[in-house]
Amino acid sequence: MSQCPFSQNQSPEQWHDAQLNFSDSMSYGDYLDLKRTLSAQHPLSTDHNEMLFIIQHQTSELWMKLMLHELKAAREHVKCGELPPAFKMLARVSRIFDQLVHAWTVLGTMTPSEYIAFRPSLGASSGFQSFQYREIEFILGNKSLPLLQPHAHRPELLAELEEALATPSLYDESIRLLAAAGLAIDPERLKEVSHSRTIHNASVEAAWKAVYQDPKRFWDLYQLAEKFIDLEDSFRQWRFRHVTTVERIIGFKKGSGGTEGVGYLRKMLDTELFPELWSLRSTL
Repeated sequence: MSQCPFSQNQSPEQWHDAQLNFSDSMSYGDYLDLKRTLSAQHPLSTDHNEMLFIIQHQTSELWMKLMLHELKAAREHVKCGELPPAFKMLARVSRIFDQLVHAWTVLGTMTPSEYIAFRPSLGASSGFQSFQYREIEFILGNKSLPLLQPHAHRPELLAELEEALATPSLYDESIRLLAAAGLAIDPERLKEVSHSRTIHNASVEAAWKAVYQDPKRFWDLYQLAEKFIDLEDSFRQWRFRHVTTVERIIGFKKGSGGTEGVGYLRKMLDTELFPELWSLRSTL
């Protein structure tokens, strides 16, 4: 009997096609729901370059969704003192930021003239209104009560952000771990859930400094600190590429929706998520 899998009347190509008949099973496109994903781009102008602008921002939002998935899980692991799983999640978030850094180079192929051609179609919409980005900042400790306002017209999103504002940040939970390890932390710092950005605290810097001075004793905390530094390093690079790309395309004009544009983005370059981890480096 012939060992050939093809019948005499069936070519290799026909046999191969028969094995890929997904009429009764889930296909790649089904699993990823690609029909909806790939039909979610609706340019409002006839300009060719608007598609780039839409896809750039939609893919960024998808990556941010994964960031939130990882950051929320990492926060729970840190809260429970389970640091090794958190290390992997935080490393993944850092690499997502790296991915987003490179994405700006694609948008950077758009010239000012090309952007101006479809900019009126954006209306009052602005990346400043990204609720996922805002939640990422809140989880990382860069909180701001006034920044809830752009989301006031969407009650369900506003509720999510209010919850994020009232929940201890990832960094807050790590500071509680420092105290649990026997390192002295100001009681007020431990009990507060601030609605503003993380402010430098001398006791927190002293605790992290002790960790860096004896990494063998505090190995997991030392590793956690370096994961935070790696994450913020990547976040800073993303912010820098963001402001550079925006300046390259619109200069210092107001952003869409009347936002401050490059001026605001430049201010954000000086924001520190984990201030004590940066300042201790000058004192070691």
